[in-house]
Amino acid sequence: MVRETGGTMRGVDIPRYGEAEVMQIRDLPRPEPAAGEVLIQIAAAGINHGDLVQRRGNYPPPPGASSIPGLEVAGTIVACAPDVTRWQPGDEVCAILAGGGYASYCTAPADQCLPIPPGISLIDAASLPETFCTVWDAVWGQARLGRAESLLVHGGSSGIGVTAIQLARALGHPVYATAGSPEKCSACLSLGATAAINYKRQDFVEEVLQATAGQGVDVILDMVGGGYLPRNMSVLAIHGRQVSIGVQDGPDARIDVREMMRKRLTLIGTTLRSRDLAYKARICRELEAHVWPLFAAGKVRPVVHRRFPLDAVAQAHRALEQGGHVGKMLLIP
Repeated sequence: MVRETGGTMRGVDIPRYGEAEVMQIRDLPRPEPAAGEVLIQIAAAGINHGDLVQRRGNYPPPPGASSIPGLEVAGTIVACAPDVTRWQPGDEVCAILAGGGYASYCTAPADQCLPIPPGISLIDAASLPETFCTVWDAVWGQARLGRAESLLVHGGSSGIGVTAIQLARALGHPVYATAGSPEKCSACLSLGATAAINYKRQDFVEEVLQATAGQGVDVILDMVGGGYLPRNMSVLAIHGRQVSIGVQDGPDARIDVREMMRKRLTLIGTTLRSRDLAYKARICRELEAHVWPLFAAGKVRPVVHRRFPLDAVAQAHRALEQGGHVGKMLLIP
């Protein structure tokens, strides 16, 4: 059934690359759902580090994707393409996008939509799709974290970090986290981290090796890159795996290949945004089957630091860049 097509909407435009102030709120054409898509009236959109990188010109949308930033939303479906059978207007969903979330409306592939988990508000559900899809795919899909294996999460207080800590703990894994302040470390512990290391005051290699009796960890989820790579290799156990999802410290690193050979390490790099529809749809179905029940059981929850109106999008980006948050930030159109 199709309703509410055509017209205009408010959305964020990036007319040129640069600092947060380049973003402008404009009246833009409201999209219409193509085959296999739904149109969502957005209640909230998650703010992710990838949005900042896109704004600076270093993370362009995939071909055919909206140039409006925003990789995840929650809201109410107001229109469906004729071939969509699972959803109908009035359904409340959250969805992972290749772009388009910073607006009043967006289209999304129907197979990349998820029901709102039990007990979670429509607004807070916008904090879930991007981070949960990314962490589930990177840690369990790519790095194949196995039963009783341990995980180290860098940036434990970030949106990715709070998701990874909760999921690992809920699924029975020892999980270690790094964060940049005592308050952030306390937040990581409260979410289930076995140990939290203040990387500004402590050497995480020394601390993790001590906490694991010298064995190291089986998997590292890394969004830092740069100089962390050789240090990560030092703290990985035999047959350990590092999965890289970001390069906040830069893309260049030097490693001792002999260390990689001696410990039989695997280094993995992955991004989610450029993956095809079938891949993302599979991750969404896995989340619905294996992770969404954890919300009903009270084992995982959204962690939302702050909510901003759409008009304050520049302020929201600056707040994310300053790094004082624990969890996710949201935009409310």
